[in-house]
Amino acid sequence: MRPIKTILVPTDFSAASKRALSYACNIADGFGATLHVLHVLQDPFTADGYMGLYLPNPEVYTAKAEQQARAELESLLTDAQKEAYSAAFVLKWGTPVHEILDYIRSHGGIDLVVLATSGHGAVARMMLGSVADKLVRQAPCPVLTVHEHDRSDSAGEDRAA
Repeated sequence: MRPIKTILVPTDFSAASKRALSYACNIADGFGATLHVLHVLQDPFTADGYMGLYLPNPEVYTAKAEQQARAELESLLTDAQKEAYSAAFVLKWGTPVHEILDYIRSHGGIDLVVLATSGHGAVARMMLGSVADKLVRQAPCPVLTVHEHDRSDSAGEDRAA
């Protein structure tokens, strides 16, 4: 087994993704690993042409979306955590599964992916398919999935007693 030195955490900024990031931090603590936190923005102008009618011009929209996503990415970890994990924040445009897999393959040093099993809900999952499911099947490295409603530490202690 390859040692865990670099952990990738794809995020959609949902509560489930933040829980997965917390798991990844705990794992990184144990292994002295670095964290890469990745967010993929989807272009609504190419996904659904009609949506362009309801959004400002593409340049303004993409610049604002990128600025907001970068700020939210940076806010996921404290300054101390950023330093402790040598955190890298990555923002990409495209289809989440494709961009995450591309990042894993092009980076070459990702030892583990930690992600939430669900982010934006059942309807989106039904229509778009599960990003987690596709990554588990296609990623060239181990993938740890974290369910949004995993029992808390205190609930686990109650069950173990």
